[in-house]
Formats: sequence, C-alpha cells, structure tokens
Amino acid sequence: MSKAVVRLISVAVAAAAVMTAAPSANAAESVPGTTATATASDAFYTYDGSEPLSSFAPGAVLKTRTLQYHLIGIPTPLKAVQLLYRTTDAQGRPAANVTTVVRSLTGDGSKAVSYQSFYDSLNPEDGPSRAIAGDVSLGGLIPNVEAIFIAPLLAQGYDVVIPDTEGQRANFAAGPEYGTNTLDSIRAATRSAETGLNSDTAFGLIGYSGGAIATNWAAALAPSYAPDVNRKLVGYAEGGLLVAPAHNLKYVDGSLAWSGVIPMAVIGASRSYDIDLRPYLSGYGLEVYKELEQGSIIDALGHYPGLTWKKMAKPEYADPNSIPAFLEAVNKLNLGSAATPTIPGFIAQGNAGVLEGTFSHHPGIGTGDGVMVAGDVRTLARQYCATGDQAVKYSQYGLLSHLGAPVVWAPHALGWLNDRFAGRTAPSDCGRIPAGNSLAPEKPASLS
Repeated sequence: MSKAVVRLISVAVAAAAVMTAAPSANAAESVPGTTATATASDAFYTYDGSEPLSSFAPGAVLKTRTLQYHLIGIPTPLKAVQLLYRTTDAQGRPAANVTTVVRSLTGDGSKAVSYQSFYDSLNPEDGPSRAIAGDVSLGGLIPNVEAIFIAPLLAQGYDVVIPDTEGQRANFAAGPEYGTNTLDSIRAATRSAETGLNSDTAFGLIGYSGGAIATNWAAALAPSYAPDVNRKLVGYAEGGLLVAPAHNLKYVDGSLAWSGVIPMAVIGASRSYDIDLRPYLSGYGLEVYKELEQGSIIDALGHYPGLTWKKMAKPEYADPNSIPAFLEAVNKLNLGSAATPTIPGFIAQGNAGVLEGTFSHHPGIGTGDGVMVAGDVRTLARQYCATGDQAVKYSQYGLLSHLGAPVVWAPHALGWLNDRFAGRTAPSDCGRIPAGNSLAPEKPASLS
C-alpha cells in the first residue's frame, strides 16, 4: 500500500477520534489548530457564466480546479480534481453542484467507483468537496472519516468520484435529487480532460446510509435520466438504506438516539420541494426546526432523546398524514414507487437496533437497525427480483445496528464490486429473501 494511502487512513482514524470526542458544535473550537473557512463565499461553488445554466446539458463541466486532498484541514500527498457541473434538482430545475475526482494510484482510467458519502447534513458547508478542499466543520468531519472507506478503493486501482450528493442547498433525504446529482457527477467526471476518465470508463456505485440513498436512487433513475451513464455501470453496492421515509419517521419516533432525524427530514423535504411545513409545527417544533436548520446528523444524533412527531406538531396535525404537503413529499421519496435498476445490486441491512430503542409502540413497522427499517429493505429487494432481470444479493446482519453494520458491510461491498469489474456472474438471493413490509404510497389520515 502506498505512503499516500497509509497517510490517508491514519489521518482518517485521527478524524474519527476527534469526531467522537468533540463536545462543541463549533468546529473551530472542536478541532485544535484549525479555523473554519467561510466556504459560503467560495466563488468556485457559484456558476457565474454569461450563458443561462439551462443552456447546458446535465453533466456539463462549468469550472475545474486541482488541489491537494485534505483531511481535517491537513493536506495529504493525494491530488484531487474538483468540478462544478450542471445537474437537475428534485423539481426538475437546472442546478449547479460540485464533485471531486481522486485518481487511482496506478493511473488507470478504465475503472472508477462513485462513492456516495453519508455526510447527512442540512448545511452545504459539510459536503465532502469542502472537506477535501481543506475546510473544517463539525458536520464535515464525517467525510474525513470516510477516507477509511475510500483508501482501499484507491489502493486497488480504482479512480474515485465523490459527489456532493445533497446539492448546494443540502437537501437532506431528498432521494431523487441525490440520484441526479450522482449521475451527473459521473457524466462530468468523464467529460473533463483533467480527471483522466472518459466515455469508456466503467463505473460501480457504492454508499452506506445517506450514501445508500444516493446509490439506490442513482441506480433506479439511470435508465431513464442518464442511459449513457447506465451503460457504464457494472453494479451498485449499498447498506443501511432508507426506503420509505414515512415508515422511518414512525420507527424513530421516541427513540433515545435517532429521533433527531425527524426534524432533519422535515427540513430536507421542505427545502427540496419548496414547501413550508412550519405552519403545522408547535412552538417546540419550531424551536427544534430553527436549531437544526443548518445542522448535521452530529447535531441531531442523541440530542433529542424521546422526541416524537406529536411533540413537534400542533395537536390537529398529530398524524403527519393529515398534512397534504407532507404526504406528497414522502410519497415522492419512497423508493418502492421508483423504477427497478437494470444493473446487479448488493443490498445489506442491519437488524439489531436494540441500543437505539425498542420501538415496540410501532409494531406495524417491524424491526431494523435503529433508524432504517429492515422490512422495507427486504421488500424492495424482493420487488427488484420480481420486476427486474438482474441479480440481487441481500445480506441481513441480525446482530448489528446502523452504526455497527458498515464494519462488516464495507469489505463485502468492495469484494462484490471487484467481482463485477472482473466480469464474474453476480450472485443472487432472489427466492430466498424473507418477506417485509408494504411499500404502498402513504394515504391521507382519514383513509389510512
């Protein structure tokens, strides 16, 4: 393994230690010797050309820069190429976004992996491109820790493309937008001479948790939105997947650790579809909304123990399905209603969320890893088997929670992708995946 990769891993481990120990929400205070950069004023992130953004095709490269790959603000020997590119938001409007390309250590441009980060934030400054450029924020520590997953890809000869999947407004949990941002990132990476990638480069998709959202939506949208990219894809590998957000909100309702996801999802859905859910929130709900409007999963995880939707909402909206705007948004974000991927997939899911809460007050939702619902993931995998012609491998880790599963998932996912690039026949668990939950669209409260 090269010195560059060894250093990447060692600094990532240090970043993980800092993230675990950091007591403050102020990144400059939490990381000694560093100063948070005002990235909102970074001109690279703004399209300022004379032609309207709509005049460019999705995936068009708008700006390019090359810099050193940073971890918690420390430069490493690795070089990274960052691209501002044209993409499409959740409502089909043209948007600009940023992706990062790290060249393989062999210089081989024939194979690449699109790595979707689980940075899970409502703050655009927490995106992986900003962390790689050297900026430091508390939420941005997650992309630094993910170097542990990226380094093995580089060591095995893959070029790695790392999109800011949530876009420049950080639309947390907005799956369709995650998907288009990912697909157009691949387009941009193969259209830039600086990356060394081209139209013949084969790609694999990989991501865990928030990264799994982007990975699955990209695989589902590729045949219709980006058939040119779909032809390059050898497969997708994911773990800890969000399938039906309405189910997950019920599942984490009252959780000691994961209940902060409720307001994060409310804010993300509001942002992505330009809807205002604040009129339906109680005074306390508005307080939490304001606290997390620019927050990350680090700000939410364990900070709102026992939080419930009922506590956040006005009494007349105790059932979120009584809010038409909410209902419309969560149904758009339900992967069960999206198309079936036309490439093979590896889907893994933890199913031991005991440490995060028992959730016995929602028996209809079933068990999961503490935040993701295992029954939903099983049903999606079975649906892909029934409606597609590609192999689906499904692994369920019965003794692992959401935070523990990636340790087992990551090497399995990398091995599975290696086999796809090598042209080996994809394994299938179709016919052996246990039944799960219904993924039918949510209905208004009066009809539920």
